[in-house]
Amino acid sequence: MKKEVWFGLTIMALVVLSAFVLLPAPSEMTNGHLGLLMLALVVVAIMLGFPTAFTLMGMGMIFAWIAYRSANPDLAVQQTLDLMVQRAYSVMSNDVLISIPLFVFMGYLIERANLIEKLFKSMHLAMARVPGSLAVATIVTCAIFATATGIVGAVVTLMGLLALPAMLRAGYSVQLSAGAITAGGCLGILIPPSVMLIVYGATAGVSVVKLYAGAFFPGIMLATLYVLYVVIIAKIKPSMAPPMSAEDRIVPLPAFAQVVSKDISSTVLPGLIGAIKGKRNAAVPMRDLLNHLVIALLPLLAVAAIMGTIYFKVTAPLPVEAVEGVVAMGGELSDSAVAEEEASSVSGLAEPEADGLQTPPGSTEVAKSDAAPGAEPAKADAPAPASAAVTAAAATPAADAERLPAPLSFWIGLASCAVALAIFYAYFSFVRLEIFKMLLGSFFPLALMILAVLGTIVFGLATPTEAAAMGSLGGLLLAAAYRRLNYVVLRESVYLTAKTSAMVCWLFVGSSIFSAAFALLGGQEIINTWVLGMDLTPVQFMILAQVVIFLLGWPLEWTEIIVIFMPIFIPLLPHFGIDPLFFGLLVALNLQTAFLSPPVAMAAFYLKGVSPPHVTLNQIFAGMLPFMAIQVFAIVLLYLFPAIGMWLPEVLYK
Repeated sequence: MKKEVWFGLTIMALVVLSAFVLLPAPSEMTNGHLGLLMLALVVVAIMLGFPTAFTLMGMGMIFAWIAYRSANPDLAVQQTLDLMVQRAYSVMSNDVLISIPLFVFMGYLIERANLIEKLFKSMHLAMARVPGSLAVATIVTCAIFATATGIVGAVVTLMGLLALPAMLRAGYSVQLSAGAITAGGCLGILIPPSVMLIVYGATAGVSVVKLYAGAFFPGIMLATLYVLYVVIIAKIKPSMAPPMSAEDRIVPLPAFAQVVSKDISSTVLPGLIGAIKGKRNAAVPMRDLLNHLVIALLPLLAVAAIMGTIYFKVTAPLPVEAVEGVVAMGGELSDSAVAEEEASSVSGLAEPEADGLQTPPGSTEVAKSDAAPGAEPAKADAPAPASAAVTAAAATPAADAERLPAPLSFWIGLASCAVALAIFYAYFSFVRLEIFKMLLGSFFPLALMILAVLGTIVFGLATPTEAAAMGSLGGLLLAAAYRRLNYVVLRESVYLTAKTSAMVCWLFVGSSIFSAAFALLGGQEIINTWVLGMDLTPVQFMILAQVVIFLLGWPLEWTEIIVIFMPIFIPLLPHFGIDPLFFGLLVALNLQTAFLSPPVAMAAFYLKGVSPPHVTLNQIFAGMLPFMAIQVFAIVLLYLFPAIGMWLPEVLYK
């Protein structure tokens, strides 16, 4: 029998043994103890391989019937069936879950658009001079593709087919190669738009929009830590990640680029401009020169558009308050009235004069024209000329007001962008132009779609469901643009989306029934009493919760941990004064271990299924262990510096 099977059986035996040792004797057991026994049996059944959703539903129905039977045996069956119907309906009526099939459909479409091969190749060439370039390009590609798809199995499988053979041919160690692929592929369950965050938000009652905003920087931080680890390993032990050879870094140039770089300049802008102006471009088509000049100027145009938008935002004039009072009624204020109004605004309300209300001065032609037809114009003893300044101020729209001066920070940012562009174009050769064109065809479409989906959610322009619908449309357009949209691709994407969505929704139904049965039996009260009786500080409780979740990640997947154990932890958070949003970010970062921790590390099995025969499962597990340590370090960083996750939600949603 394999070691992994023995390990799994040992864990299950320990769970059952602990349940019987810790629980009291059968004669002293209460319904609450039955709830704890149900929790232990569910964990054992899941580790034995039973379907999670139906295990939760079955155990929940049995123990709910036991709870109802102890109160009223005659109505136990009816109440149990009513509970199942009510819980299933509550899941069906949850609006948050609508975005799950849309995001999953977007992911399957992008996966079948054949973007990952082009993305990996362009990233590999763009990072050719970075130590451990192949592994770094693998992590970056996995992070981008996992963010766009959110499907861990698909990303790990595709990168196992593309990146693993390339790294092994380049002399990379099996452990580092496997660790980079599995760790990078799992980033999709943390970086938005993530299905895991939607599931946690629906379970804990936390805003998915705030979760997306909060998880953005922790996800980038974790990916950056992975890249730093690979770079350090490549520097310390070059044998594990040899540098790319000069032959592998060669990028073939088109004919016109060879002519221009040889005869005029190897730098793009001087070469193209010189070829357009000079007489030496007879052998170079003018259309190619103009097209590539536009492509080369895209970074400059993008920076100009962004800085121009920022300039108009920061220099926008303050809104002009509307003038009220007599002007609002169609008349105008005289100079003396303006002076009196200013004086009253300084000294407060004045007492009315003794002779009563006075006729307002200044009945002018404007007042006559504003009067109703046939009405007699108002008379005044001494008509005063209207104040031209007040009239102009009232008539001038806010758009014509003077713009504010730009702050110093804007000019510093503009100067920094100008220096960066100057350095960029000074070293922008035709080889880099070809790599930039490859990125334009692979990286930028994905990045633009991801930023559009996340931006509309984070900045409040659309709900997650609406943004997911736009993301699905973007996936259709990308697949069509790359000529991969056909009936077979569409049918497979719809089928897999329905399959995944049904699994998630049934998990929610099972979790809801299980949580209700657990609460009916009083298991939640026993756990609350036990935890509160330990007299923990908020720091100690947070450490205890994260350690428990980390250990649960070894035998269970993130779906079981969230739907089974989060309803147990969430009611305890108000007592310790812990924000459920911050707790959710820690949990999301912690649950990365669920895909990297043996024996149920699904990423390892995905990679093993497409690996060469000489790559063993133990080598893959050994390669994942350093990245698990990085995840623990990232959790500590997030806990010590909560602003990493909480700054963006606090700024956007004050």
